[in-house]
Amino acid sequence: MYLGLDIGTSGVKAVLVSEGGAILATAARELALSHPAPLWSEQDPDSWVDAAIGAVDDLAARHPREVARVRGIGLSGQMHGATLLDENGRPLRPAILWNDGRSQAECAVLEQRCPSLHAMAGNLAMPGFTAPKLLWVARHEPKIFARVAKVLLPKAYVRYRLTGELIEDMSDAAGTLWLDVGLRRWSPLLLHATGLDLHHMPRLVEGREASAMLAPEFTRRWGMAKDVVVAGGAGDNAASAIGLGAIAPAPETAVHAFCHALPGLWHQMGVMLSAAASLAWLAGVMETPAAALLAPLGERVDGPSPIRFLPYLDGERTPHNDAAASGAFVGLRGATGRTQIVQAVLEGVAFAARDNLAALSAASGPVAELDLVGGGSRSPLWAQICADVLGIPVHRIEEGEVGAALGAARLGRLAVTGETPAAVCTRPRRLASFTPRASVAEAYDEAYRRWRALYPALKETP
Repeated sequence: MYLGLDIGTSGVKAVLVSEGGAILATAARELALSHPAPLWSEQDPDSWVDAAIGAVDDLAARHPREVARVRGIGLSGQMHGATLLDENGRPLRPAILWNDGRSQAECAVLEQRCPSLHAMAGNLAMPGFTAPKLLWVARHEPKIFARVAKVLLPKAYVRYRLTGELIEDMSDAAGTLWLDVGLRRWSPLLLHATGLDLHHMPRLVEGREASAMLAPEFTRRWGMAKDVVVAGGAGDNAASAIGLGAIAPAPETAVHAFCHALPGLWHQMGVMLSAAASLAWLAGVMETPAAALLAPLGERVDGPSPIRFLPYLDGERTPHNDAAASGAFVGLRGATGRTQIVQAVLEGVAFAARDNLAALSAASGPVAELDLVGGGSRSPLWAQICADVLGIPVHRIEEGEVGAALGAARLGRLAVTGETPAAVCTRPRRLASFTPRASVAEAYDEAYRRWRALYPALKETP
């Protein structure tokens, strides 16, 4: 048996996977976010640990015999979050998360201090990454910065609490701007640009490597053997790729170029800061569950909503790299109804995905089809809208909602068995396919053209 833990932004997911690769059970715990100032997004690091332990407690209570047979654990996690520890291994402040936009000015400073940043780190400096966050702390919270002994990413902090070891995998480390992604090692030059050195960094391992052993406190708690291996794991996007079986070599150029969770591989991605979170936000504002908002629309719509929505609730990364970008509804009228607003949110996210698809295609060639993962993959309606907007087939896949946790479990297995990735990282079964409809293609192309005009127009609005 193998266990996968995904340390997300809105919650922690745990999956229990059999020797044959089937998911036997899942558990989840919700997490709270804090936004104490405009552009800020923070979380209590200990809440990740409590949620992870609680999720496994749940699995152990419902499936004690299966959990007792777990041999390997893999970790996946939200990327970029700056978790600052003192010399005693305790957090100095709330973690500054991936969707925090306060460090825009520090990005410019970092680019100026290190002209070779892009070539070494594989990415431009953006507020979401970890390194600019440390420059912000050094500037605005110098007393805290002076006490920083280690900087960890979210899943590395959970690993530390579960094993006592300070370790990070390559894929998550690639999102810090401190990793030389070509050499797959920390860069003293990039660290120096933020006032840090190698002593502040955890040890690096590949995602499929054994990184540490689960501490006796937890093997006893969950009735496991004493020799449970914890794999290096992966950042959530790389883990999702492992869950999808996306392990073939990729081009070297990309919108974001990160190390993959497997040795000798890199992966590429465009990043939206609010996708399914946009629907969750609307559900919260309307005090109505997301499923109830979607139900009146059915499984397909006849064409675009007359309302346009920019899903930049936390800024945007691809293609704008603008932490100050904001969300907006345009076209509201007295006759506008709830279903039109809900549809506009779904379409706004799909239009932003089309921006990402265009950026990725420009970097590495056309994309012919897509598999959907994450919470939004549950909705046939949203899948059909995505197919119509993107102009390519999209597929709902088996266990797509827990793709990152499944990928983590697979890495846990590889760390134990030493099998080849191809034998373990198989592609999931497709449950349903959605193809673009010619009847709405022209209308969606026009709606996308009009939607794209919103960002530059609103950017000029004070």
